[in-house]
Amino acid sequence: MKTILKYLKQAGKLGLIFFLIGVTFVYAMFQGGFVSWFLFYSFLPLGLYSLIVALYPITTMDVDRKTNQNEYSAGEKLVGTVTIKRKFAVPLVYLVVEEVLPPELKYREQTYKSKVLLFPWFKRDLSFQYVFESIPRGEHIFANIRLRTGDFFGLVEKEAYFPVEQRFLVYPQYHDLIYRQVESRFEQGMTASNVNLQRDTTIAVGIRDYKPGDRFTWIDWKASARKNDIMTKEFEQQQSHDVVLFLDRTPSREFEQSVTFLASLTRAILRKGAQLSLISVGEEQSVFPLRGGESQQQHIFYHLAKVKADSSIRFSQIIDTEVKKVNHVASFMFITNTLTPDFIQAIERVSFRKVNLLVFIAKEKGAHLSTQELTLMDTLRKRNVIVKVVYEGHYTDVFFEVSKS
Repeated sequence: MKTILKYLKQAGKLGLIFFLIGVTFVYAMFQGGFVSWFLFYSFLPLGLYSLIVALYPITTMDVDRKTNQNEYSAGEKLVGTVTIKRKFAVPLVYLVVEEVLPPELKYREQTYKSKVLLFPWFKRDLSFQYVFESIPRGEHIFANIRLRTGDFFGLVEKEAYFPVEQRFLVYPQYHDLIYRQVESRFEQGMTASNVNLQRDTTIAVGIRDYKPGDRFTWIDWKASARKNDIMTKEFEQQQSHDVVLFLDRTPSREFEQSVTFLASLTRAILRKGAQLSLISVGEEQSVFPLRGGESQQQHIFYHLAKVKADSSIRFSQIIDTEVKKVNHVASFMFITNTLTPDFIQAIERVSFRKVNLLVFIAKEKGAHLSTQELTLMDTLRKRNVIVKVVYEGHYTDVFFEVSKS
């Protein structure tokens, strides 16, 4: 029905143009004189142009879009270039070109707008650029480009949507931070230490007598010659260290700070050589098993690019459920935006396992803790739980500050 009404409307506009041309011609014929014929000849090209626009197949244009990158990190610049190629050099007075943006980008600040007014006339090739100075994290889909043109009087308007789908991921921003293993000593307090988590056989820290099982390549021949006995190079001992991260996906306006800090923390821990597990529960539950290396970072970053603060379950319930599934010794780190009494109770239940517990409260720059949060922080510290407020952009020395507190 809508299609029929659309065609009837277009036919009505065409009929109106023919009617106006006919009226001016009849008026000139019967009235005569310079004025009447001037009116007819003045209106004739405008009327004919309206007919040309009405008959012009706008859908025959070739429309394409290219972006300056395929993958981005949050905060990077996105430059989109839209190109239009026309098959017929029909004169068009104006052409409105609009990139139909996804909802999450509609109100983002643009240096150059994604909707422009062009004056093509006889040009066949057209292009324009739009710029987002700071693209937000997430999965974005550019689906359509909209073109619109018309005549001088607004009697004829033509519009077409061109499906040019392009998907791209914006990965979370991260900052370099120096990770140090923090250990809770339940009677003596807390200590922080630099840990070599992988044996480095390129740097020897001493020599010792040869023991059965030592590798042939570890023998120190110079020291063996001096002592007239087989001596082996001694390397720093490897220390086992596993980390389990919990991300609080409770809806919060500061959730982006949690994602940024988690990305920075993940990168720092994995670069140190540790193994890492991530538990992220919202509308979709994502549990990354304990692994290390570059592939683990890629999988977690891919998840963080699309993750949303959409959990309908209390974070305390998630902790109670998921901690029971961890059957190996590990450090537990919790990233949240706010402290609540039920969260504190859940952490207290975990503290009986005598494991390292760290709670990071991610806040915007300049944010202040409430009186309740300060009280709850003291409660956790009395349980030998390390609690640290991490502010936006100030992540570099977070573990040095933890060790001093």
